[in-house]
Amino acid sequence: MIQLTIIRIEGYGPWTVTLGSDRETQLQMLQAKIYHDVQRLFSENNCIAFFNRFDEYFAITNGLDALDHKEIQHDLAELYDDLKLSMAIGAGKTAFEANLSAYSARKECKMLDNEARIFGNVVDDADIAQIMHIDIDSSTKVGGRLSPYEITALVIKLYSRLVEEFLKHNSLTFFLGGDNFMVISNGTTKEDADAVIKKVTAGTDIKLNCGIGIGKTGRKAAEGATKALDTIRDLRKQGKIQPIYEIRCL
Repeated sequence: MIQLTIIRIEGYGPWTVTLGSDRETQLQMLQAKIYHDVQRLFSENNCIAFFNRFDEYFAITNGLDALDHKEIQHDLAELYDDLKLSMAIGAGKTAFEANLSAYSARKECKMLDNEARIFGNVVDDADIAQIMHIDIDSSTKVGGRLSPYEITALVIKLYSRLVEEFLKHNSLTFFLGGDNFMVISNGTTKEDADAVIKKVTAGTDIKLNCGIGIGKTGRKAAEGATKALDTIRDLRKQGKIQPIYEIRCL
């Protein structure tokens, strides 16, 4: 089982209008700061957070109970007292199931803590997280023939395809910046990943590397995935081509 927490800024759209027309630069700085603080507070608890939209974040929260969530929510409320943030907690065998569980808890107003605006329920058996860290193989070569904006267009196209194909396996894909993606992929095998990557890159000269990390917490799984990706690069330097590599950090 994996536990996900969806953090949302409530009423964000209407609130932004109160800042006036010259608000966009303020909002961009604010969104960056909120993401920084969300990531910091969750990572301090061995979790990892991803931005879904800039007013909504997904965190892998294996091992966090109701009190842990309440403390993080309290810290965020102190930092952003003019915003209302809520959390919805869900669990499932796959990331998509956990996402649906959190969504249902919010939709059905299943309050875990009314004062802290926390929906859902924590579970005791969320003890496995699997993450894939994917990047473009030899991306510097791509940069040598495409302009910066053309590279961005390529990365966004790959991101869209990865999201679509991994969702068929009940996995959730997030863009990390640069040419990096992470997939919360409980229940998705190396063979599944290989098939997705081949389908996504079909008809292109792009090759993707995929490091898979498995751990008890989100942060540990992410560490394993990145270490696996680094191992792929090290093996390549030795003349060994292995585009998918898995590391367990249990």
